[in-house]
Amino acid sequence: MSDTTPTIRLNKGGGARLLRGHPWGFSNEIVMTAEAKALPPGSVVTVETPGGDAVGSAHMNPHSLIALRMLDRDPTVAIDAGWIAGRLATALAWRERMFDTPYYRVVHAEADGLPGLIVDRYGDVVVIQANSAGMDRMVPMVAEAVRQVLSPAAVVLRNDSSVRKLEGLGEEVRLVEGTVPDPVLVAEGGALFPLDPMGGQKTGWFYDHRDNRAFVARLAGGARVLDLYAHTGGFGIQAAVAGAASVDLIDRAGPALAQAAQAAELSGVADRVTTRKADAFAALEHLVKTGEQYDIVVCDPPAFARSKKDVGPAAKAYRKLARMTAQITAPGGVLLLASCSHHMDPVSFAQQNARGLGDAERQGRLLRSAGAGPDHPVHAHLPESAYLKAIVFALD
Repeated sequence: MSDTTPTIRLNKGGGARLLRGHPWGFSNEIVMTAEAKALPPGSVVTVETPGGDAVGSAHMNPHSLIALRMLDRDPTVAIDAGWIAGRLATALAWRERMFDTPYYRVVHAEADGLPGLIVDRYGDVVVIQANSAGMDRMVPMVAEAVRQVLSPAAVVLRNDSSVRKLEGLGEEVRLVEGTVPDPVLVAEGGALFPLDPMGGQKTGWFYDHRDNRAFVARLAGGARVLDLYAHTGGFGIQAAVAGAASVDLIDRAGPALAQAAQAAELSGVADRVTTRKADAFAALEHLVKTGEQYDIVVCDPPAFARSKKDVGPAAKAYRKLARMTAQITAPGGVLLLASCSHHMDPVSFAQQNARGLGDAERQGRLLRSAGAGPDHPVHAHLPESAYLKAIVFALD
């Protein structure tokens, strides 16, 4: 770094975790001088031990609980577009080893050495999301690195995630460069899915469930399938492509279901896929009351626990979902239950599902317990970032 780079010193004993490899330094772990408090959010700083030894570079946000986000453990490295391009190229190399087609998450924040940054690739369209003050300031350099490494036809900025509020950031969605084709398609599991990178949820698609969708599809031959909280039909349509006899998609979002219907057409399975706009719990109550049975039930709700205070009510909701979905799963059938709430830990989630199955007086075996796919790696010191949980039961 240059001689003009601000320095931030760790408290005595306060930065032990960061020095051991944790990517964050919290506000109570640093010496918060008047100069530190005055730094613009997202400034690049040199981090020092209590004794004054430089240990790396970080983004600094004096207004956030996560005050430091480590960038590089070498304090002499320049944090610029070239540095970002290097990290991006490394992340890309891993994806290209794991996937045959250019549909994946290229950068998953801290685990890929670019804290707060998400980069998703949809063929020739790349979507950037900056979720920290530091990455927000570096968006022009990120876009330049994306051009250099990925050479996309279009780059979209989706700075509209709720976590940006924690960093004191506003929302912004815009086309950075190029032209977005209509439609933008994702190819997965033999199916084609249209998406809206400018207006869909997250960056337009949920790559994290890729392996879980493939697992369900392998079991779907000849099955009657219910995809609850279906969104754009990722689970259900891939099950249909894999040979499911029929697939019912239920979601409360009309636009998402319209995209699902289009995906069914594009994938050649429209004759076996139906969509229904409804609240999931209301739909489940009706299905239980009428005695409907499915060979495969997928239940992938949105986050019920968005903060720690939501964990109690969320646990009850997950237990209720497990009970009701078990009631409509046929004997010998398959039930997938998922949670994307990182505040709901895997053990607690599994306990609520087991209790729900008990409430339904159902027994079975656990076939699979999984998280996100390998394009969503987890930082070794941030196990809490393993937010996704998917449990698959075979019910007697």
